[in-house]
Amino acid sequence: MAGIGVKLNHIFEKKSITADLVGFSYSSVITIAPMVVVIGNILLMGLVLGFDEVPYLTRELFSCTVLYTFIFSLLTASPFNAVLSKYMQDVIYEERYQDILPCYFLGLFMNMFLSCLLGIPFCLWEHFVGGVKIFYVFTGFCAYISLALVFYSMIYLSICKDYERISLYFLIGMAVSFLLSLILRFLFRWEITESMLFALMVGFFLIAVLEFTTIKRYFIQNSNRFLPVLRYFGRWWQLVVTNFLYILGLYIHNFVFWTTDMRMVVVRSFVCNQPYDMATCLAMFTNISATIIFISRVEMHFHDKYKAYSEAVIGGKLADIENTKSRMFRQISSELMTLVRIQFIISVAVYLLCIIFLPQFGFAGMVMRIYPCLAAGYFILFLMYSGILFLYYFNDMAGAVLTTFMFCGTTFLGSVLATRLPEIWYGIGVVAGAFVGWTVAYMRLRWVEKNLDTHVFCRGVLVKQGNGPEPSGMVYGKAEK
Repeated sequence: MAGIGVKLNHIFEKKSITADLVGFSYSSVITIAPMVVVIGNILLMGLVLGFDEVPYLTRELFSCTVLYTFIFSLLTASPFNAVLSKYMQDVIYEERYQDILPCYFLGLFMNMFLSCLLGIPFCLWEHFVGGVKIFYVFTGFCAYISLALVFYSMIYLSICKDYERISLYFLIGMAVSFLLSLILRFLFRWEITESMLFALMVGFFLIAVLEFTTIKRYFIQNSNRFLPVLRYFGRWWQLVVTNFLYILGLYIHNFVFWTTDMRMVVVRSFVCNQPYDMATCLAMFTNISATIIFISRVEMHFHDKYKAYSEAVIGGKLADIENTKSRMFRQISSELMTLVRIQFIISVAVYLLCIIFLPQFGFAGMVMRIYPCLAAGYFILFLMYSGILFLYYFNDMAGAVLTTFMFCGTTFLGSVLATRLPEIWYGIGVVAGAFVGWTVAYMRLRWVEKNLDTHVFCRGVLVKQGNGPEPSGMVYGKAEK
């Protein structure tokens, strides 16, 4: 997210409480505002339309539909996002802007193909086995595809550093969604959940259309060169694995608890675990500020140190290279420790507020018994993700794959074990997985620090590799008179 650092530095350089609040608000808008706007819109629609008055089964069907829409649209987008983002960055660096639209359309095709490959069989099962009305099923499927389009197109706007526009599009889409739900319910007398789901689908589709038109306005030329994009998937397969395993690790513990006796099966199609899923949501929001803090501090401090080291490598003396390298890794240590300190204070404060006030709003019992362990797990998890991003900076793809593999695998095995433990330890799988992943990421960063000179200066080749006869070993000979 290089690009917001200039604005953040301009805001924070005033060094006042007001500047700190403005800077934190700006960071929030460009990071978590879209998610907050969507959740706020769903809650507001439910409050105004009287969602609590809907029969229990109908409420659960709507809740599960929205839950599955978000989870699986993220999962189906995860294998492509990182590679396509890398390709687009390289294309922009080389000023081959005509190759961006082929990348967009090819990635869109692959994303939609995978999304439909998972979504269509499930929707057929939901209708024919679960007995859900075809209109409701089709609306849910369209919402799922529209959200997948939204997540996919966000990559390109993020690369273009158009974060404010992303948040604006979400605000417009959810505002239209809310107004449409009122019209459908009170003017056309649709059912409450059908009004909400159809309005959400239209809102997601509107956001996707706005993002697509912006991309088309930025990039007009189209070279129709699709093969280089496919080659990138082979060259940077580690990015595919890393991003997929990280997203899978975020939800794999939920999938494990969906198989326990606590699970709820809705219309013989949707499976969920309400207490555990709600505790997961609360734990994620308890620690979500780590994303804001990390982006802000990396943009304001680390990026300059990284840039100084890169410039020293290109044209500096050995002493300059060593000094800038030392400063860069000291900055990494400083940023990680600062993130731990600040996020710990915030997480503790949010945790205490949740413990005190949430029981008054109906969040009690098993949810609050599961929540503490999961909150600790997500605290470590976001620290682990910051380590992965630093590994990306140094092109340590092997370290990133190893980190996410250990995180996902340990989380799965720990969650399987946790199903046999008391409720308060249900989140121990996330704690163990995040801790193992963080440990691996930290060890790889130390390894990178020790071997950075080899990585930077010894990765090239003197003779281009290829098939053919071996060249002669003679490099100098005395000419005969």
